[in-house]
This record gives sequence, structure tokens and C-alpha cells, in this order.
Amino acid sequence: MYSSEFDGASLFSGGGFMPSQATQFNDSGFSPAKSRANQCTLQLTVKQISDADQASDDKSNFIIDGVDVNSVTLVGMVTNKVEKITDVNFTLDDGTGRIDIHRWVNDAAESNQLADVTNGIYVRVTGQLKGFQGKKQIVAFSVKPVTDFNEIAYHFIECMYVHLYNVKLQQISGSVHPQTVPGMSNSFQNGPMGHQTPISNKFPGYLVDAGSDFDQMVLTIFHEPENLAKESGVHVDTIVERLGVPRNKVMASINYHTDNGNIYSTIDDYHYKSTING
Repeated sequence: MYSSEFDGASLFSGGGFMPSQATQFNDSGFSPAKSRANQCTLQLTVKQISDADQASDDKSNFIIDGVDVNSVTLVGMVTNKVEKITDVNFTLDDGTGRIDIHRWVNDAAESNQLADVTNGIYVRVTGQLKGFQGKKQIVAFSVKPVTDFNEIAYHFIECMYVHLYNVKLQQISGSVHPQTVPGMSNSFQNGPMGHQTPISNKFPGYLVDAGSDFDQMVLTIFHEPENLAKESGVHVDTIVERLGVPRNKVMASINYHTDNGNIYSTIDDYHYKSTING
């Protein structure tokens, strides 16, 4: 039997991303497992990742509960950290299993940030699920220390809820599609991370924490087809010009979306790209 330093293994074995509000479906043969254009960040446990099926020879194409998985977020304890000049590796233990995390270090700021990530602390990791030499691993673009331990329990509540949501979605996908799928009760909607905010129905079946109305406007720009197609993503100044707001307000929104795994930096600290197309 798997032995973990974290004692929640028997309680938390679900996975998925927390839907925040009623989501529209249509009758166009929606198939979440095959819709790679709809990929968004999924909140998962290590067990869910360990049990994931690889959909094809594509090393980054995995399916969990019928959902095509690429970008994920997990919460767990750091162990076996190894630092190098260009990258940092460690094992994440969330009580349901362990998985290797790989984080590239591009500049001094990132190096300083990762210096605070030490063995024994809890972190939230957001990154891409990859297969390497027959093993699953996460190539992270965000590693944030957990400062409120309510976040740990809250993360697993989200995982369990959405595991059930995605399983139910598979059961109804072959029949008449419902007009709405209810989210969690309001008692959870103001949790420590505030992950239960609405998203545009532009990406049905995958729910993203889009934040405030302004944050949703910023995220919409990243989701535009021409910006999804750009390898380097969108420059901060492009959003400033489009929305006509101060640069610091745009940066605050970008930091919000980065922390929640909706976007990631590309060629420098001023270019960002949506995670929905990996």
C-alpha cells in the first residue's frame, strides 16, 4: 500500500476542475475527451493523474474522467527538491500519490521565487501534464507556497466535486444535453482562493476561474483565435492599448490569471499565452 507523509489519502481521491456556474450545452455532439481546443486548467489529485489514460501517441494527451487533460493544478508537499542552474525538480506528495515536478528557471526573479520552495512546505503547482520515459510528470509554469492551509482542504473539495461532475457529464453526453449543470452551493463560492467565478460559454465543458469582470475582459483577449495562434502570446502593452486602462491594472489581472493557471509567460515577462491550447 502506498505510504504518504500526508494523511489524507483515504479521503481525497477525486479529480477534475471545479465548475462555478451553470454551463450551456448544445446538441452539436459535444465530446469533451476529443475537444483539444477546449482545454483549460484542471484541478486534480496525483491519484487521478496516475490513473489517467493516454489518448494517443501524443505524449501530452491524457484523459481523466472522459476529459482531455493538458494543463493541471495540484496542491501538496514538496519532497526531494534538487536545484540546478537552469531548472528545479522536486516530488509533490498530496496524500493520494507522488509525482515529479519540473520547473525551468529563466531569470533571477524566478530563481529567487523558487528559493522559498523548500522540502516539507505545501505548494500549489500549475503546469502541463507530460509523459517522459514512461512516467507522468508536471512541467510547471507556476509554483506558489500555500500560506493558508484552508487552501489544501478546499482544493480537494473542488477535486471531488468535479470528479463527480465530469463522470456525470459522460453519462449525459450520449443523451439529451441538459441546459444547465449546477455548481456548488454558495457556501463554497467565497473560499480562500475564490475559484468559483463565471466563465464565458465560449469554452463549454471546461471551467476557468476568470475573476472579476475586468479579469474576464483580459482573459477574453488571450482566448481570441489570432492570439491563441501566436507562439509568443500577447504583449502586455497590447492589452493596455485595447482596453485603455493603466498598465499596473493590466499587470494585476495578468498576475491573477498566472496564479490561477489561466495564462503563462512565454519569451519574457511581458508576453503571455493562454493555457487552453497547451
